[in-house]
Amino acid sequence: MTIDYAVLDDLEKLSFALRTIYMHAGYARYRMGKFEEYDFYSRNKDFLISDNIITFVDTNGRLMALKPDVTLAIVKNRKDDPDTLQKLCYDENVYRVSKTTGSFMEIRQAGLECMGSVDMKCVGEVLSLAADSLAACGADYVLEISHLDILSAFLARITDEGGLRRSLLQAVSEKNLHGIAALCGASGVPAEAWEPLCRLLELSGPFEEVLSPLEALCGPMGLNRELEELRTALSVFSGSPRAGKIQLDFSAVSDMNYYNGLIFRGFLSSLPGSVLSGGQYDNLMRRLRRRSGAVGFAVYLDQIARLERSVGEEAGEC
Repeated sequence: MTIDYAVLDDLEKLSFALRTIYMHAGYARYRMGKFEEYDFYSRNKDFLISDNIITFVDTNGRLMALKPDVTLAIVKNRKDDPDTLQKLCYDENVYRVSKTTGSFMEIRQAGLECMGSVDMKCVGEVLSLAADSLAACGADYVLEISHLDILSAFLARITDEGGLRRSLLQAVSEKNLHGIAALCGASGVPAEAWEPLCRLLELSGPFEEVLSPLEALCGPMGLNRELEELRTALSVFSGSPRAGKIQLDFSAVSDMNYYNGLIFRGFLSSLPGSVLSGGQYDNLMRRLRRRSGAVGFAVYLDQIARLERSVGEEAGEC
């Protein structure tokens, strides 16, 4: 089928461009239905951005859910095969309840999932495709990368108590160094236990500048495997014009019950929040009794569409 590119609106052009990037990299397009049985999503609410799931009862009396997440749907419906590599891309709508208005939302996402025999070379490829996706959205972008296993090791030096750990993770996500010191001081944690976490959060910037001091900080803690994973995945950007746009920032956090290893998020200068997020989610696979590894990301096309509408409105006012 021939596509008349000229008749597409800007969002459709972006969607087409992203799909072309992924398919050229060997990712097969995956299509899915609009709804699944509610029980599956109910058991995995923690993985969802919003735990408000839109439900209905079908003609057989089953409680169904309008699809709130693409990754969960793909994992549920694909064969678990840890010895092969499944590379899938998508352009789908998900359905959620707005946290602010309580109204139903239809949200468009594009992205990819790599499942099966995933190694750090695969993770590096996914990082490269995430950067390509951001470049397709706008020239002025940043891809921020963290390693949850490194962050977890620094947290383990401080506490294994759940409440304090959750509070510390919140402070980490805000880069609140004073908050970390106050939380640890109130819990009687000595400075030598929590100060390394603060130094880790201060190591933020282009990865080629941050890797050496990161290795000096993490090496004595025996984090050689994690550092090697990071180096291997990031090597895809070494010597690239994109290198300055790839930053390490350990304030990026995700639910460690689901995510592990490298996680990342992408930003455009014209938007306050991330327009892309992803990472390794082997822990989710284990919770779903899958043996495969997994890594992927989503591009939030609805946020980019709002930006385009805003720009168009401003232009119309001139």
